[in-house]
Amino acid sequence: MKNENQTTHCLWEEVKIKKFITTLLLVAIVSIQTVFAQDDVCKDRETPQLVDVYDQTGITFAHTSAPEKKYIVESMSGGVLLIDFDRDGWQDIYFTNAPTVEMELKGEKSKSLLYRNDGDGTFTDVTDEAGVGFPGFAMGGAVGDYNNDGFPDMYITCLGENVLYRNNGDGTFTDVTKSAGAGDIRWTAGAAFGDLDGDGFLDLVVANYVDFDLNDLPGFGSLPTCKFRGIDVQCGPRGLKGAGDRVFKNNGDGTFTDVTTKAGMVDPDGFYGMQPIISDYGGKGKQDVYVANDSTPNFFYQFKGNWVFEEIGLLSGTGVSGDGSEQGSMGVAIGDYLHTGKPALYVTNFADEHNTLYKNNGEYDFTDVSFSAKVALVSRPYVGWGTGFFDLDNDTWLDLFVVNGHVYPQIDQIESGSLKFKQRKLLFVNKGDGTFCDASDQAGGALAIPRVSRGAAFGDIDNDGQIDVIVEDLDDSPPMILKNSGNKKNRWITLELGAKHGNPLAIGARVKITAGGVVQTEEIRSGSSYLSQNDLRVHFGLGEATKVDEIEIRWNSGKTEQIRDVEPNKFYAILEGEGLVSFGKIRPKLKRK
Repeated sequence: MKNENQTTHCLWEEVKIKKFITTLLLVAIVSIQTVFAQDDVCKDRETPQLVDVYDQTGITFAHTSAPEKKYIVESMSGGVLLIDFDRDGWQDIYFTNAPTVEMELKGEKSKSLLYRNDGDGTFTDVTDEAGVGFPGFAMGGAVGDYNNDGFPDMYITCLGENVLYRNNGDGTFTDVTKSAGAGDIRWTAGAAFGDLDGDGFLDLVVANYVDFDLNDLPGFGSLPTCKFRGIDVQCGPRGLKGAGDRVFKNNGDGTFTDVTTKAGMVDPDGFYGMQPIISDYGGKGKQDVYVANDSTPNFFYQFKGNWVFEEIGLLSGTGVSGDGSEQGSMGVAIGDYLHTGKPALYVTNFADEHNTLYKNNGEYDFTDVSFSAKVALVSRPYVGWGTGFFDLDNDTWLDLFVVNGHVYPQIDQIESGSLKFKQRKLLFVNKGDGTFCDASDQAGGALAIPRVSRGAAFGDIDNDGQIDVIVEDLDDSPPMILKNSGNKKNRWITLELGAKHGNPLAIGARVKITAGGVVQTEEIRSGSSYLSQNDLRVHFGLGEATKVDEIEIRWNSGKTEQIRDVEPNKFYAILEGEGLVSFGKIRPKLKRK
């Protein structure tokens, strides 16, 4: 006779199977309707231009690269972080770098660089002064104020021990990894800060990739899994052991405790973790965790209370694509592209797989609408990485941007018109009816330049009310600083929040605005895209609305606050409980050394 727990388990598995079959049927119907259709090309639309202004910025960074990419670790780095480290209101940029395997074995280093935004379109290299040049074999990272002092800190992920850089508030950082207990000596890809237990301090989730031993390197092209279309390539991730993820609880005293097992995020099968993203997916006021996994099903950890999370990837419809296939997932974007108040997920994937758009139906139920939304077919020839929802033209509808680049330089030996090592970028414009059109060829020539792109960060780096994109590329190519020309007819508003209760940067706070009869929602998040960090300020396009009728904020403390009748085309500071304030009330002053 089955006991009660066994019966419950069987019923739960039955629910999963029924939902999976239903999803397959729905996708089959959509696929029949769309398999012969091409994704829409944007027509009769004024598309803002994304212009690469790298040459005018004073930035001189180039990522170290091994031309042949014999080892998988040489293909995966390249995260970029936006961080206002000096709290002057301008977004600074941190580019991660990594040596080649040969360099690492010789003890040679590659330098990551921090650039201070000078506020006039140029940047100054302050890496040495800040002390953040050599975190190790760096992948990417995330930004968050782990000690609640009002200054943003950086967590840099690496092959080998990750690094927690504490912002000292004087223009410098200190490596406090060991004293904070926040290290992980495995190969970590992406990371994200979030207050998972609601105690007011930011916890940390790190997604680990494969068990890669520099002293026991896999042979190039040696295993059956180290072939691609008949040619020898780097090994992995399939054929290599997964590394397992990790969750750190912030103890509130500057230290962290590993609570991976308690939280139920043990990753028992060793999936290949790439990028976590923490958000309130269910609208319950609780932080859940989504993890994109390469070549294995994605994880969706629903918060249940008291440091207990339940993995509902398959049950939620976000573990695999709508046809039930596990995909080579890399980057993740989240956004309310439908104005429903329910954030959707967009996941970039490997070549010959479509990037996947998961519509949020509410109650932790998602549907793969990639084909019906017309963002699937055009993505299939590409290997997608950094990605983001952002309002390109400030018309209130979130658009989508994707950077691409293959992992195998050897594919250029194959005669194929579409499959190349260096690849272009993709831009999808939201048509406001649940579908997107492809504006990749209409937003300027920079997007068509083939690059081996990885990380992408989204933010207003020149404070002109238009969201720009910073892209880090491999193979000694300079990054792209894509300035958004915008649509000057449309209005906008940008909000910088300061919390009195909990983390001062208000990571996790939810913002809803109403303007011109349109309701939009956004959340402040740490870590997203691919190994990257977006601007922590909240930006909304307003279309032709002449004012914002209402701003509603749900703070991490659980309190809500409304602000009414706000003028557009301005940056505002909001302090919890006090409404609109001067920026000096939410930004601590930089201490002079």
